[in-house]
Amino acid sequence: MKLARIGILLDRQAASRLHGLGQNVFQAYLGEILAHAGIGFRWLDSADELNRDSFDLVLVALAGEDKATAEALLRFAEQGGGILSYGGLNGRLASRLGFCRGQECGPGYLIQYSGEGTGQTLRFLTAVPWRASGGAPAYPMRERGILIPGAPEDHTAGAAFQQFTIGTGFIDRWAVDIPSTVVQLQQGAGPVTEDGAPAPDGTAELNDGFLKADDVFELDWEWDRKKTETGQPYFSTAYADLWREELIGHLLQRALGMELTVPFVDYWPEGVSYTAVLSHDSDGNLEEEAQAALELLEECGIQSTWCMLEPGYSAEIYSRIREAGHELAFHYNAVEPDEGFWDESEFRRQLEWLRKAIGEEGPLTNKNHLTRTEGWGEFFRWCEGAGITCDQSRGPSKKGNSGFLYGTCHPYFPISWSDESNRLYNVLQIGFLTQDLDHGKWADSSVIVPYLEEVRKVRGAAHFVVHQYHIYRREEVRDSMRRIVAEARKRGFAFWTIREIEEWERWRRELTIKATPEDGRFSVMDSKGNSHWQGKKPVVWIPVSAEEQSAGEAEGLTQRFGVWCRQAAPAIEEA
Repeated sequence: MKLARIGILLDRQAASRLHGLGQNVFQAYLGEILAHAGIGFRWLDSADELNRDSFDLVLVALAGEDKATAEALLRFAEQGGGILSYGGLNGRLASRLGFCRGQECGPGYLIQYSGEGTGQTLRFLTAVPWRASGGAPAYPMRERGILIPGAPEDHTAGAAFQQFTIGTGFIDRWAVDIPSTVVQLQQGAGPVTEDGAPAPDGTAELNDGFLKADDVFELDWEWDRKKTETGQPYFSTAYADLWREELIGHLLQRALGMELTVPFVDYWPEGVSYTAVLSHDSDGNLEEEAQAALELLEECGIQSTWCMLEPGYSAEIYSRIREAGHELAFHYNAVEPDEGFWDESEFRRQLEWLRKAIGEEGPLTNKNHLTRTEGWGEFFRWCEGAGITCDQSRGPSKKGNSGFLYGTCHPYFPISWSDESNRLYNVLQIGFLTQDLDHGKWADSSVIVPYLEEVRKVRGAAHFVVHQYHIYRREEVRDSMRRIVAEARKRGFAFWTIREIEEWERWRRELTIKATPEDGRFSVMDSKGNSHWQGKKPVVWIPVSAEEQSAGEAEGLTQRFGVWCRQAAPAIEEA
């Protein structure tokens, strides 16, 4: 099959107008979603660039609502192209299709039904369903899924998905604004300016007087938490990651329906399906605490990430940490009772202390003490300016809000607010799930298995925080760490450091997939011609048609994004 040519339409003039009005265009996050999925694409700055000679499938992030844009989109579809939209196209194009914009709704839940009558419930934050404007639709159309605003058992607001056949092509429209939903699940719907509302059951007192990441989150205390067998509540579902899978899976299926395919680079290298991370914050800064952590890590046989809080350890301890293969990272302190404060100059001062203490001038990763956060993007700007290339600060600070509080266990680049034109920050975010299990202050170890199972389901990174302070003092915390390692290994997780994940993620995004038409093989290389990274080999997947599966080629196929794929054979075997 030929390779699909994919574009993302982001009308720059319309985006600039919205930014000038102080409105966000989070729909631009479509680019980040495809980039993380390992899919190549090109940007279109206006509907004038829609051309069947250049594109097969175009995802609409933002389009003008004028007549010319509607005509350009219809013409592209009539000529055999595919248009995919996410809560948009609500003006003239909706009218041409025989529909009009319904009432915006959200948050709520989308229920997807398969042919067998089973379904998956996904929380959405923003949706704009369509309703018929009178009479029959102007084009053949089918619908699936239902939107339920509010609680999962409330009334329906309309169809979740509509598919229009236009000439030899199509226009598919999700009522849910998927990219905006992903952004707000991961980063919140607004900046952190005040304490969050505590959990009604008293398990997460967010009103503690410290501004922190989890003061703003978009999940529901009642509907989005489950309880383990011990009664421990936790946020159970990686909604943002599942929305990414819905979007990518739909794109791959539509390409196959056009007898095209979309090769993509796997999340992880050959031999790795998902990763686990242990990180430690040096809060107590006692040498004996570090020694206890080093001994336990050696017993477990893993390398981890050590986030250092001023004044840190001795040079001898730093040498031992490095010699054991662990990562040294930053732990910014903006907690006033711990003699820190929120200020860029203070952030830089503490970072300079760490660089001198450990002898490191290159990029570092960071986790903020007590997950301290203010505003929306100012901290990411500080990181960009100071050489912090990866942050780990988005995680739960309380017992009752652990788990998938931000809907994701994948690394991602956060998006800025409208005042920075919704650019992506060059700071990879890798959040964590929980900390210091069985300590009593946080969740107990009954969450380990459900966390690992959900991470395995979406093939992400299971990040657990364990403080050296508690490793040294609490046998139950040491045992919970041993159980994390044992349960993760039982399920095939590879233990990486935060730095390893960041470097791999950045490198794999540089890769370009090229096909060799003569033999159907593929080459994958970065900008310097490298096809490996530190001994790790990228995997390229090729979605296959139903005909290939039924023709007896199912052996060796693997599902990715709900689509059967085969691993591509390299164009040139490496020596």
